Amino acid sequence: MLQKIKETAAFLADKKISNPETGIVLGTGLGQFADKIEVITSIDYKDIPHFPLATVEFHTGKLIFGKVGNKKVLTMQGRFHYYEGYSMQEIVFPIRVMKLLGIKHLLLSNASGGINLSFKKGDIIIIDDHINLLPSNPLVGKNIDELGPRFPDMSQPYSSRLNDLLEKVAKEQNLNLKKGVYVSVPGPNLETRAEYRFLKTIGADMVGMSTVPEVIAANHMGLPCAAVSVITDECDPDNLKAVSIQEIIATAKTADSKLASVFAETIVRL
Repeated sequence: MLQKIKETAAFLADKKISNPETGIVLGTGLGQFADKIEVITSIDYKDIPHFPLATVEFHTGKLIFGKVGNKKVLTMQGRFHYYEGYSMQEIVFPIRVMKLLGIKHLLLSNASGGINLSFKKGDIIIIDDHINLLPSNPLVGKNIDELGPRFPDMSQPYSSRLNDLLEKVAKEQNLNLKKGVYVSVPGPNLETRAEYRFLKTIGADMVGMSTVPEVIAANHMGLPCAAVSVITDECDPDNLKAVSIQEIIATAKTADSKLASVFAETIVRL
């Protein structure tokens, strides 16, 4: 695995991707940040050695290298999920490649269902902590000592410095970012009423199908990260309404431009 990571990093370096400072992962319906980038090069995932392919039709599947202000960024338009059939190692492969290419910070976004009833559609939430209910972990198996320790600490998986900066920038842009606990589940189905009750009982404020493996891999490598979630549906088990993926994407898009502006200004100040 380490050899594959190095081969992919070398391939991208040959494509003039050099010294990116911040890595970004854009989630479902959250692609407008790409418009903030002064693009230097863009590469389809299918053209990158050892890269998985994004099989979800609303994930673009491009790696974009460019500048936001005077800061170099490396952005994933589309991520990989356990429900697509990928292993945890494959899901976090791009994060490890970006770290080898030199990123110093990682910003992630996703769409999620709001379990906390004070969270409403379109709200943007800073993930302050998480619960991993996925059936595996990207660190299972022989440890890659060159990347990080066998037993990485997870007492603060999300950087308080990055979270504070996101909050400060959002406040200046007249946005009230809330904070919450994100739980990652396998998917791809949405949850039942009983499952929403269970997830609330164990401390979750919102639920999704991504992000946690990437955050675990980042912590393993000592890479500071922050993640932001857009609430796309309200998961009140006593008043639960059917929701389609089209509705989820449409709701995510309503917050997309706001999130893109917060990310861009945060990156400039890092």
